[in-house]
Amino acid sequence: MTVRLVEPTLPSLRFHTTATPTLFDLGLSENPFPPLPSVLAAVNLALTQANRYPDFLPEELPRVIADHLGVSPDDVVVGAGATGVAMQVTRALGSGEILTSTPTFDGYPIMADMAGMTLVPVPLAPRGDQDLSAMRRAVNRRTALIVLCRPHNPTGTVLDAAAVGSFLAAIPQRVPVLLDEAYVEFLAPTDRLDIHTLLRRHPNLIVLRTFSKAYGLAGLRIGYCVGHGELIERIRRQQLPFGIPTTSVAAVRAAYAAGTELRDRVDHINRERELVRMSLRGCGIDVPRSSANFLYLPGPGVATALRRAGIKAKAYPDGSARIAVGDPAAGRAVHAALVDLR
Repeated sequence: MTVRLVEPTLPSLRFHTTATPTLFDLGLSENPFPPLPSVLAAVNLALTQANRYPDFLPEELPRVIADHLGVSPDDVVVGAGATGVAMQVTRALGSGEILTSTPTFDGYPIMADMAGMTLVPVPLAPRGDQDLSAMRRAVNRRTALIVLCRPHNPTGTVLDAAAVGSFLAAIPQRVPVLLDEAYVEFLAPTDRLDIHTLLRRHPNLIVLRTFSKAYGLAGLRIGYCVGHGELIERIRRQQLPFGIPTTSVAAVRAAYAAGTELRDRVDHINRERELVRMSLRGCGIDVPRSSANFLYLPGPGVATALRRAGIKAKAYPDGSARIAVGDPAAGRAVHAALVDLR
């Protein structure tokens, strides 16, 4: 079955008490489409049992994810979105430094502070890639965690698979590496990493994923990580009792079963992303190639122009912005807002 894609309707848009109403909210790299019908049906059915507690500690959801990935359930830890799982990771590691690129996902500085850790930011390379050489040089005895994003947030760039392997081989095994793959479903199959081989070779590796982006389930807060041995056990010990709703299990089962429909949606979003990117490059904005459901629009002045047009974006101090893609009407509005900027 192929799902028919339609543009989101105005009732789903958010409005804020600002001088300019927010016509399009593109700031959180959300999927513009609602959950697939089969997923909604499964969640609604699960809600009929909402008077019952879920697993004290999650067993069924890790098993469903593990079966899909071809790993052991003991290697999977689940949580409240990728952010919740990342918080479990930081709490499991205690004090020390978190090494990551900058700019990056906003949650990492917040989680570092909550866990009593120090964030060590490493600037991106000129074209928006994570600077692996600089990150290797920044590792020291206080480094407690390294975060790599693939695709990177906010630029959408993708680290070469060989470069990732070389980087992991160069990092001391005492230092955990969190590979944030929140947007992995938007990658072409040939661009995806062989996580089974990487996890086997590098016991300090943790792979982080979410159902918020491609699956369009951001409001249900479902994320997970995959790892091996003592490290994943330390993370599992941070699991909140009764913390994973029964609806999460139903949603994930249905989402996995709807693989064809999901692929259709991802393909649509990827096509729309390229259309918007090329239109903006035609306006003189040097938008890097992205492999996620967003585009990074270098400033200055971009974020301000979008805000004045009623488009909410993720803004950065230099005036750049990141926008979610997938809604053709929003893409046209972004082009109209920026066509005369350069």
